[in-house]
Amino acid sequence: MSQVVLITGGSSGIGKSVGEFLHQKGFVVFGTSRNPDKIINSVFPLVAMDVRDAVSIKQGVDQILKQTGRIDILINNAGVGITGALEEIPTEEILNNFSTNLFGPIEVMKAVLPGMRDQNKGLIINITSIAGYMGLPFRSVYSASKGALEIITEALRMEVKPFGIQITNVAPGDFATNIASGRYHAPLLENSPYKEVYGATLSMMDQHVDSGSNPQQMAAAIYSIILNPKPKIHYKVGAFMQKFSIVLKRILPDKTYEKLLMNHYKIKE
Repeated sequence: MSQVVLITGGSSGIGKSVGEFLHQKGFVVFGTSRNPDKIINSVFPLVAMDVRDAVSIKQGVDQILKQTGRIDILINNAGVGITGALEEIPTEEILNNFSTNLFGPIEVMKAVLPGMRDQNKGLIINITSIAGYMGLPFRSVYSASKGALEIITEALRMEVKPFGIQITNVAPGDFATNIASGRYHAPLLENSPYKEVYGATLSMMDQHVDSGSNPQQMAAAIYSIILNPKPKIHYKVGAFMQKFSIVLKRILPDKTYEKLLMNHYKIKE
């Protein structure tokens, strides 16, 4: 039997591209969507799942297990963007972001791990972000939620290795997807002290997404990880300078790196 793959957030963007690629390679692919009935062009089945809801997660996983008897690979891809000056982001939006980007993936992993333990084999790939390696201005919540998932993965990877289960992170840079249209933007307030620089940052981020890499690059990277019996802990996929920014953070003094970021985002002291 072909390996069974579950991809959260499989109805668009990176998740859809990865699902289509793996489907073509002969994998049995299931994606998730909060509203699968509204998706009419998926080449692989979509099950209803809201990663913010533990009951929804269990129902979705149980539906797949009922059909296939197993889940061999989980790709935790569902996530949302969020921007704004931290001072001006409503707390409920911060909680929603962490529910989707961190607590959701944790709950999905909890749902599939018992089955993977029983078969003494499994692979979990958590899609994080290069933004999770650094605190980016006006993306603080997104950076924090993705960075937390990176650290959770490092710890869990060691906990489940004795059961034959592999876990890894894949951190993408900017890809040409519809993520910008779905993220939460703290409003540009007319009397905000951040209005000018935040507005310019929003424009810059949208341009980066529009000119981002083809999601097929992520699909190929995921496929190569699946073929690797001993995947690394961390992978980065994206433009050279985006990946190199992580190297710079590692080797430069903190204040020097901070200055580089402030210059990039045109923030004046």
